[in-house]
Amino acid sequence: MRRMESGDNLNIDWKNFYKNVFALVLPMALQNLINVGVTATDVFMLGRVGEKVLSGASLAGQIQFIMMLIFFGITAGSTVLTAQYWGKRDTNTIEKILGMGLTAGILVAAVFTLPAFFMPETLVGIYTSDQAVVTEGAKYLRIVGLSYIFMAVTQVYLNIMRSIERVVVATVVYFVSLFVNIIINAVLIFGLFGAPRLEIVGAAIGTLCARITETLLVLLYARYKNDIVKIRLRNLIHIDRVLLFDYVRYAMPVVLNEMMWGLGSSCNTAIIGHLGSEAVAANSVAQVARQLAQVVVFGISNATAIWLGKTLGEKKKEHARAYAGRFILLSLMLGALGGGMILLAGPVVIRVLTLSARSQSYLRFMFFVMSYFVVGQAFNTTMVCGVFRSGGDTKFGLYMDVLSMWGCSILLGAAAAFVFHAGVPVVYAILMSDEIIKVPVCLWRYRKYKWLNDVTREKEELEG
Repeated sequence: MRRMESGDNLNIDWKNFYKNVFALVLPMALQNLINVGVTATDVFMLGRVGEKVLSGASLAGQIQFIMMLIFFGITAGSTVLTAQYWGKRDTNTIEKILGMGLTAGILVAAVFTLPAFFMPETLVGIYTSDQAVVTEGAKYLRIVGLSYIFMAVTQVYLNIMRSIERVVVATVVYFVSLFVNIIINAVLIFGLFGAPRLEIVGAAIGTLCARITETLLVLLYARYKNDIVKIRLRNLIHIDRVLLFDYVRYAMPVVLNEMMWGLGSSCNTAIIGHLGSEAVAANSVAQVARQLAQVVVFGISNATAIWLGKTLGEKKKEHARAYAGRFILLSLMLGALGGGMILLAGPVVIRVLTLSARSQSYLRFMFFVMSYFVVGQAFNTTMVCGVFRSGGDTKFGLYMDVLSMWGCSILLGAAAAFVFHAGVPVVYAILMSDEIIKVPVCLWRYRKYKWLNDVTREKEELEG
């Protein structure tokens, strides 16, 4: 067993493997960094304005966070199929999957856009009872909600392009988007060059303009540059019934998994939100630090799903098993590196932002918790989103997240906060315990090898 996992009898060129993997990982890591940079820009600039404004934008962002996780579920579920069909070079079927993904993404975006525009105060009020924070957050959410449809098109298209190893286009799109966001944010938040000082409204306008820019670039690329997989209107309207069955079978558990995980994370934010604006402000900074520390790890998990999916589509199960072991090792190394970066960055971040003494104290502790949290998350994300999903084992992550988050960390964290009235550090440590709980469970599931499956169909099984 150990020799097969190492790939000793498979004549694998590991030097070439690492070269090709990092050719996938580095552009995706850069994309993740740029995406986090859009959020970090708002946090840094609004953090210079004040805690109420920063907290309002952070809590309003929870609505988008949940939606983005559903988008991720749609595209990650699609990747289960597209990566394996890419291994067979069946681009016609991939175009059909892309059409289904775009239709699903646009419908989800519409569902989130309407309440964000018409009832933003109610949505932000879920996360905090501080009326000043609710007022600021509502200003932000009403404008940012208009960007959701644009995000649907961009996220679905670029993530499916990743699954066929077209990763550089997303790097370019997100880099231009970040540039647009930074410039408009700076001008409108602080009122530079004679522009009005709009503060949180300026940040929302900057984000909206950045998302519109992304979509325009994606549509130009799809129309004039991509000659492999096309967006075809008929695939958005006419759904292949056989393929839809496979999509629902493998993608829906991922969508539900991401939604439950997202709702759980959002519930964590709501619990922290009711502990005061100082805790909210500190948590918003800690979450950005976590995302920055994980940009390469998320690239590894995406690369794992793509690489193993393609390998399984090529009918090379033993190769996939050997590759999986190397991806897991990489995730642990990069997770530890990310944790170390968080510890080193903490004192610097605290000096730069305008935070109260209590917020600074909370932030120090949160950075400590994040330093080990990211190691567990690196391992679990690579397992669940990379290894397991690559072979269609999509239900396990759903069951595990529901039990570890909703049955353990959220339940106990809420009890600590509202029944026992524990302090913010204790509540935070409990809420962030789920990734540690998952580690031994993921390892057990990995050793069962139920993820080694080819989920593709032959062309004659699909509709014409």
